[in-house]
Amino acid sequence: MSDRASPNAKGSRLSAAALSLQRHDDQTLVLVLSGDWTLDNEIASASELQARFESVAGVQRVVFDTGGLGAWDSSLLILVTRIIDLCSGRRVEVLKEGLPPGARRLLSLASATPERAGARKGDQHPGILAHLGEATIDLGRSMVEVLAFIGECAAALGRLLAGRARFRKSDLFLAMQTCGAQALPIVSLISILVGVILAFVGAIQLRVFGAQLYVASLVGIAMVRVMGAVMTGIIMAGRTGAAFAAQLGTMQVNEEIDSLKTLGLQPMDFLVLPRLLALFLMMPLLCLYADLMGILGGLVVGVGMLDLGAVEYLSQTRETVKLNDLWIGLFHGAVFGVLIAVAGCLRGMQSGRSASAVGNATTSAVVTSIVSIIAATALITVACNVLGI
Repeated sequence: MSDRASPNAKGSRLSAAALSLQRHDDQTLVLVLSGDWTLDNEIASASELQARFESVAGVQRVVFDTGGLGAWDSSLLILVTRIIDLCSGRRVEVLKEGLPPGARRLLSLASATPERAGARKGDQHPGILAHLGEATIDLGRSMVEVLAFIGECAAALGRLLAGRARFRKSDLFLAMQTCGAQALPIVSLISILVGVILAFVGAIQLRVFGAQLYVASLVGIAMVRVMGAVMTGIIMAGRTGAAFAAQLGTMQVNEEIDSLKTLGLQPMDFLVLPRLLALFLMMPLLCLYADLMGILGGLVVGVGMLDLGAVEYLSQTRETVKLNDLWIGLFHGAVFGVLIAVAGCLRGMQSGRSASAVGNATTSAVVTSIVSIIAATALITVACNVLGI
């Protein structure tokens, strides 16, 4: 943009941008601008301007002479802004009357709204202690938000038990279908592969001692007690937990959650509770199905690689796997279902109102769910060992 001429047309030659400092009197410094001040020309850097200003002492005001100025664009505004910043630190008055009218209007518009505090935070380079402090504060804030959300979930469950929770039954059945029947193909594939891997790794070692039959015990206990639930939980974290976060995050962007509050509906009851109940009910069933698929995968290896009979393999599995192992696996599944639903809904409700925020919420939901699953597995395993089950 220019008051004299638009930026040089294609094929025209730019004249070099020049800046000279002249003393008008003892207290006035004149900045003479000439040439074309466009982004295609180099302009003085902040350090160069500071060095030139330090060479001039006793200045009380700065004025501009733009008689030789040609075409200009935002590079001229950048220069003037740098000069204003330098002069403000030295308590030197800057008179803008000599600038083109268009530049004065743009500068006035830019200075109409004061700069937000911390807007240039990215230009700073805080030390490691500052980063550590910020991380600690963010961790504390996130822990408070997690505890508050868990409290709201508990209150919603209390309203459900009291018969005062308001949500559509169709939403619950739809969530159960999404978390249950529609997840069977991927759960089947992963569980069979895990069973095959466990059986293959165990077979390599047990065949050395002639104990191939115990591959059935290895696969059966591992799948029923822990691995079936863990693998199903990780699958559901990436599939369903991420979907919950994306759905609720999109509702935040579209202000649908605000609309529910305006209508007097509790978002925890209407949105979170059906998803929480669906995963809590479906995860144990999916874990039981994953256990069967894992045992089937081990059976394939036992029959095809170790020359075991199918009846022999299944009999050894039945003798080894106890009912307590099954209950522990189902308990894992129920706990994982609650953790995945809480993590997905929490990150979705915390999402910002932009497309990138929804993506971040989805990623955070998956990471939070998987970390929670691993931590819960460790705690349950230690508790079972202490209790002797």
